[in-house]
Amino acid sequence: MSGTMELETAGVGGTQAVAAAVARVLAAGDVVSLSGELGAGKTCFVQGAAAALDVAERVTSPTFLLRRDYEGRLPVSHVDVYRLDALAEVEDLGIGEVDGVLFVEWGDAVRPLLPPDHLEVSLAVPDPAAPVVEGDEPRRLTLRAHGAMWRRRLGELTDALAPWQVEGAR
Repeated sequence: MSGTMELETAGVGGTQAVAAAVARVLAAGDVVSLSGELGAGKTCFVQGAAAALDVAERVTSPTFLLRRDYEGRLPVSHVDVYRLDALAEVEDLGIGEVDGVLFVEWGDAVRPLLPPDHLEVSLAVPDPAAPVVEGDEPRRLTLRAHGAMWRRRLGELTDALAPWQVEGAR
């Protein structure tokens, strides 16, 4: 089994459901790196995961605050590094000091600062030229397990994400 999974969702609810399924395997200390164009669904993903982790507060983008923390079954920290110019600024956000789960929007930009064990989630619009039916916002998600810890959890993750897996993409 490879460390990569390809998934497709049909809308916002589907993207949040994928995130909720991922949240079922999250543990304290986990880092989830999110990447994708503006509007690809990074914050939407965090909203779904946070809801599954029993966060009652409304989850919003931390773009201007840079970091938001939420209380749930596990504490959730949500950082957005889009506006930062240097890796040192990211370290100032305290991303190494998280008791619960850390979601890093634009994580691909700070890959050297991520721990060896992390889950990478890339979100994209499958075909930007395709007509969009109102309420239907399909997304393609690529999940990559980095490190031995995440590779050990791949079986559980694969089972949880089976409804969204793209045929032949395993």
